[in-house]
Amino acid sequence: MSVTTIDPRCALVVIDLQEGIVSVLSGHPTADAVKQAAHLAAGYRRHGLPVVLVNVIASAPGRTEAGRGGGGGSLPDGWADLIGDLDVQATDHLITKRRRSAFHDTGLDTLLRDLGVTQVVLAGISTSAGVESTARSAHDYGYHVVLATDAMTDRDDVAHRHSTERVFPKLGETDTTANILDMLEATR
Repeated sequence: MSVTTIDPRCALVVIDLQEGIVSVLSGHPTADAVKQAAHLAAGYRRHGLPVVLVNVIASAPGRTEAGRGGGGGSLPDGWADLIGDLDVQATDHLITKRRRSAFHDTGLDTLLRDLGVTQVVLAGISTSAGVESTARSAHDYGYHVVLATDAMTDRDDVAHRHSTERVFPKLGETDTTANILDMLEATR
C-alpha cells in the first residue's frame, strides 16, 4: 500500500548504511539505495523532523556460531562508520546496535517516544535482515510504519523482493522516496 499520510511527528530511521557493510555490497544496487536514503535524510532535516542513523558494531553477545558474526573477532577500523553520503548532522540521533533490529537493547523506542514520534520511515541495508527486523519491531511497538523500498537493498535479490512484496505490506505502507518526500512536502 502506498503512503497515505505523514504523521505530524514522523522520524526517519536509516539502518546500517556504514562503511563495512556498504563496501561489501558494491555489486548490488547499493548506490541507488544510498542516494535515496540521503534524499530522505535531507528532506527530514529540512522540515526539522528527527533523523535516526543506525549502525551495527557486532553480533549479539554470546553468539558463537561460525559465519554469523559470532566468535568475538574484531572488525576492521572504520567498519562501523556511517557512510559520508548520509551527511551526518549534529541534530541527527545515532543508535548503535548489536542485533538485527534497531529496537532491541538500543534505547530507540525510548528516544522516539521522548520525541513524540508516532510514525517511522525506514530505509537501509539489508532489506531482509536489519530493515525487516526493525520494521517488525516498529510494528510491534505500535508505530505507523512506512518503508521506502527504493532506499533499501539486500545482497540477495530474492530476499529483497520477498520482504518488499510479501512482508512489508503486512507491517505498514510501502512507497518510493519521491512519493514519501512529496507527501512530506504536502503536509508541512
